[in-house]
Amino acid sequence: MATKQDKFSAGAQGIGYIYQPRFALYHLLELPESISVFIEKDDDLDFVDNEKNIKTLASLKHKAEGERLTNLATDFWKSLRVWCDRYEKYGFENSNLQFYLMTTNTISESSILKYFKPGFDKSGLEKSLKEQLTHIATDSEAKIVREVLVKFKEYEEREILNDFISRIVIVEDSPRIDKIAELIKERHLRTIRRECKAYVFERLESWWNQEIIALLIGKREEPLSGYEVSDKMTSLADEYKLDNLPITWRDIEPDDIDPDTDNRRFVRQLKLVNISTNRIRSAIIDYYRAFEQRAEWLRHHLILSSEIESFERRLVDELVRYKDVLIDDCDDIAVEEEMIKIGKKLYKWAEMDTGNYPALRLRERVSEPFVVRGGYHILAHDKNSCVGWHLEFKERLESLLLSESIE
Repeated sequence: MATKQDKFSAGAQGIGYIYQPRFALYHLLELPESISVFIEKDDDLDFVDNEKNIKTLASLKHKAEGERLTNLATDFWKSLRVWCDRYEKYGFENSNLQFYLMTTNTISESSILKYFKPGFDKSGLEKSLKEQLTHIATDSEAKIVREVLVKFKEYEEREILNDFISRIVIVEDSPRIDKIAELIKERHLRTIRRECKAYVFERLESWWNQEIIALLIGKREEPLSGYEVSDKMTSLADEYKLDNLPITWRDIEPDDIDPDTDNRRFVRQLKLVNISTNRIRSAIIDYYRAFEQRAEWLRHHLILSSEIESFERRLVDELVRYKDVLIDDCDDIAVEEEMIKIGKKLYKWAEMDTGNYPALRLRERVSEPFVVRGGYHILAHDKNSCVGWHLEFKERLESLLLSESIE
């Protein structure tokens, strides 16, 4: 196993890759909504302000705690080398670029890099930043520094070196990877109930990472905008209001669905009234989604067990009432064929009609059909429940279990 001292460890590099999307989300939230971001395009992050026609290239550096940024810091000169290339690519002094080094380091007090901090007063400098940087580069033997020095000399000949240097900003003490989540929750999830903030951030970052992946692999061409993030946060916040619940299992299906070999109690209930294989398959999906969704709500303390119990009592009460209506309309419920007909009608009602009953919703705005449909299947799976489709389901299921145990 790689350790912190292991020269083959990729831990720091791995943190850097994870840091980029998380920092991009955090920083985009700190900026006006109209700004958009690319990842790994012209720099680690490209922030695009179309309204002001400014593109900010940000080099991110997540360093070990306690490190200081000095005059010859490799991170700074590597960033300069990248920025020189982009400066040329986009038309030198005619480009709309700004260059930001955003580091978790602090800048050494003895370093001239402190003059690149945002808003730092440069009026008292004895020598210009251009002169000081050129002097530092001239005295260095480092390859990357010498490469930048060549560029500086070219820019000086063209009288654009001051323009290039004036575009550089260094932001020290950028938040570390393990602090960003708390910063986002504190500053940007203020409208979310406190007990839900961690869960909302988890879902927000999951969505964000999927969009970043789409951007990196080319499935998405447009940058991610502040407007999109705001819209997503608004949507998530709405799901966590007291009359609503987040639906996260809507599009998920279990593996290896096989109605023919599935012998779970709720599936056997459907087979007793000759429900088709395709509808049983749908029932298995509804059961799975409802079961997993409930477990997630409970795990994140979004709902109480007593609320689910109340919901189930309403499901049972309404089913019993409708079953009694069907029995009243039947001439002879002792005939097997009639019992199956009643069971089919009862299940069709539960499958197709209950979604139109606001009184059956777990909460007022929880209208996803699988919550109610799956709720009935969960009850049908409980051997102590009175929910079943065949009028003699308890006796039939006991008989089936007995015959199987004998075999």
